[in-house]
Amino acid sequence: MKPFAESCEQNKHAILSVLQDYLPGRRRLLEIGSGTGQHAVFFAARFPHLHWQTSDRVENHAGIRAWLEEAALPNLALPLALDVTDTPWPPLSVDAVFSANTAHIMPWEAVAAMFAGVGRVLEDGGVFCLYGPFNYQGDYSAESNRRFDAWLRQQDPRQGVRDFEALDALAQQAGMRLLRDHPMPADNRTLVWRKG
Repeated sequence: MKPFAESCEQNKHAILSVLQDYLPGRRRLLEIGSGTGQHAVFFAARFPHLHWQTSDRVENHAGIRAWLEEAALPNLALPLALDVTDTPWPPLSVDAVFSANTAHIMPWEAVAAMFAGVGRVLEDGGVFCLYGPFNYQGDYSAESNRRFDAWLRQQDPRQGVRDFEALDALAQQAGMRLLRDHPMPADNRTLVWRKG
């Protein structure tokens, strides 16, 4: 039985509309936190030129494999074992990184490790696309994000909606600069940085 995330189903078309601006011409993409595998299958089918490398912690691999094996896409690779806090990461060189709904479920030290790792594996000129809810200047951009943040912190006080400014500082430390901040449905955003 394949795992299923309703949020992936709801947001995939909106995210695709942003990725279409950045992924044509790219060759190798790392997806951090592939989760169920739904996004990977949907996006890899729409960018057949792009080698899409899934990754996640090992406990999520069975579900990702179920989606990938059913889709049988030649450009979609079985998941790498990747915990962003591991040092070093698997040896990779990519010109794009994508991650959705990860920063708010990781402890802050893992978020920092993710950005540092992206800075290491991303080639000059490569892009990092990060989807999720974000705060601005220490405040919630929507009441729904305030409620979501409270719920996250009830589950684990190390989780929470992250401040854009803090994420952008991590990106700059990793050699990336912000290209664009895209508003998305349901009070989410897609942040896009470029290396170098």
